[in-house]
Amino acid sequence: MFDFGAQQIEYLKGVGPAKAEVLKAEAGIHTYWDLLNYFPFRYVEKGHFIKIGQIRDDKNSVALKGKIVSVTEKGFGRNKRLVALFKDDTGSMELTWFSGIRWISQKLRPDVHVTVFGKPSIFNHRLSLNHPEIEVIDPAKPVNEEGLGIQPLYPSTENMKNRGLTTKVMANITQNLCRQAYKSIPEILPRSITNRYRLLSREEAYRHIHHPASLAFAEAARQRLKFEELLILQLKILRQKLHVSKTRGLVFDKVGDHFLYFFNNNLAFELTDAQKRVIKEIRGDTRTGFQMNRLLQGDVGSGKTIVALMCMLLAVDNGFQACLMAPTEILARQHFASLSKMLAKMNVRMGLLTGSSTKKDRDILLNLLGDGQMHLLVGTHAVLEDAVRFKNLGLVVIDEQHRFGVAQRARLWEKGRIPPHVLVMTATPIPRTLGMTLYGDLEVSVIDELPPSRKPVKTLHLTDKDRLKLFAFLRQEIAKGRQAYIVYPLIQESENLDLKDLMDGYESISRAFPMPEYQLSIVHGKMKSEAKEFEMQRFKSGKTQIMVATTVIEVGVDVPNASVMVIENSERFGLAQLHQLRGRVGRGAEQSYCILMSSDNLSGDAKERIGTMVATNDGFKIAEADLKLRGPGDLQGTRQSGLLALKLADIVQDENIVRAARYTATEILQEDPGLTLPEHQGLAREMEKDGKEKNIWAKIS
Repeated sequence: MFDFGAQQIEYLKGVGPAKAEVLKAEAGIHTYWDLLNYFPFRYVEKGHFIKIGQIRDDKNSVALKGKIVSVTEKGFGRNKRLVALFKDDTGSMELTWFSGIRWISQKLRPDVHVTVFGKPSIFNHRLSLNHPEIEVIDPAKPVNEEGLGIQPLYPSTENMKNRGLTTKVMANITQNLCRQAYKSIPEILPRSITNRYRLLSREEAYRHIHHPASLAFAEAARQRLKFEELLILQLKILRQKLHVSKTRGLVFDKVGDHFLYFFNNNLAFELTDAQKRVIKEIRGDTRTGFQMNRLLQGDVGSGKTIVALMCMLLAVDNGFQACLMAPTEILARQHFASLSKMLAKMNVRMGLLTGSSTKKDRDILLNLLGDGQMHLLVGTHAVLEDAVRFKNLGLVVIDEQHRFGVAQRARLWEKGRIPPHVLVMTATPIPRTLGMTLYGDLEVSVIDELPPSRKPVKTLHLTDKDRLKLFAFLRQEIAKGRQAYIVYPLIQESENLDLKDLMDGYESISRAFPMPEYQLSIVHGKMKSEAKEFEMQRFKSGKTQIMVATTVIEVGVDVPNASVMVIENSERFGLAQLHQLRGRVGRGAEQSYCILMSSDNLSGDAKERIGTMVATNDGFKIAEADLKLRGPGDLQGTRQSGLLALKLADIVQDENIVRAARYTATEILQEDPGLTLPEHQGLAREMEKDGKEKNIWAKIS
């Protein structure tokens, strides 16, 4: 069957090979269908024609029709301009162009009839229009008295404009295509869905998004196409979830001695109801005979690690090995130390594998893993190496999962004959709207309460003029036996400017907190691992009272005695990072504080971020605010997924459409999982065309 939309763009009238190359390189437009899906970003309503004599101010753009009286080039060099005298039956005015003179002068001659659109200005007490849009018309043919209508404005890069592909030209070539294309646009939504949500037909939607009869029609077209885009996305996610839910998995059919001993003897405090609920959910998943793929969300300090450990013990009790993978060596070592402490006096063998593990230690560890004598492995990306082989891997736990790509996680998934159960954890709360898009193919568990011993961290905002007050407060906390972090921004570890800020700050703090009364640690990304570890341990053991650091301590440092987190230049941090840093304190029973230092002059966004941090400790509220401020594409890790490359929809602004699409996709797949019914054939074809079932975010986790 002939596919009209698949034709190459160079064959469209007004394009040709040269412009086609620019469209392909700059806008990804290769085919007719690509151009149809290159949507306007806004519209200009040009309104009714008026007369020159009716122009009353220079605030609003006007649409005029009349004829050219004369065309003159004036000035030289940079001052060169083209001036045309334009008149109608009520008066005359000048039209002026400072660029594109050669092209425009070929178009305009005396006595040529034109329509003109632009914003008037007053120059030397005379009306003029600078760089107006102008169209030559045939005076013998009637002109629509309603005016010039609504003009769609299309995205155009500098290179596109230089090659003649202005937004006006893009509108013209799109119009050429639309005249041919509308009858070739198939409907893909069942009538029942378009009726339920009162959606335009697909043909009407494409017609009105490119050439709307009114702004209301343009908005209706966008609503229809947003719904379609989100519905296809949700169908892909839910089909993947359906596929994963039917993947054969290992069976953990008993709760054994390791789990029970830990629960009865090694817990330092009683589990919260939320922790118990999550363990029950995971226990249910691992008994079904199908592979578990579950996301565990929990704010900083909510006790995710204990839940993960108890699930790993569940694997051990059923004769399997478990692995916990962390994104950094600091965090991997922190996990290894805390798990070793929690497993004291238990017959569980655990190993640590990182990039700095010695060959001797690595060889011993690999042998123990291979013959099944090692129960638990904690590691970094090093565990992905081909040489790392498990005898019977049953559970993979991935911490801070947004820092791992799909391909990396897949390598762990493949380390067992039968895919292991997968539990991914994040301390970055995901807003519900984003979650049903990014993690729609995962089951989700949430630890939504903190241990009763934890007090909420008090957050304060101070500026540079308050520095003496800050130092006095730090001395007061240190006198109580507490410790403090002072963190400087480091956008990239190679940025000398940021490192200089850190070193300058360290010298300033050294003067305010002199030896021998005070001891300081310093940690930054340019230090060798051994030096970082040495300084971390000095701080953990209480030998130093203040740690001056960059964001390398964002995760992986657990010092319950640290009660103050000072964040310098806090306006340079995003909300998610500020919240993570705040989570480094408040881990003991004492009241803790997060102090956000900033300059006096803050942008609007910076004020909103800092205000949000002061107002709430709720990670989900912070994540919602972060999403609104930065947009989904900027959140950590989301770009790698490819899911958010949406043409029209915005999962923040279009929350209601996301929910409707999710509900509809669920309804469709419950009735027709294979999309084989006649009314679903269009959707099935569109899903196949739109990326051939691209990798879904967290496909294997």
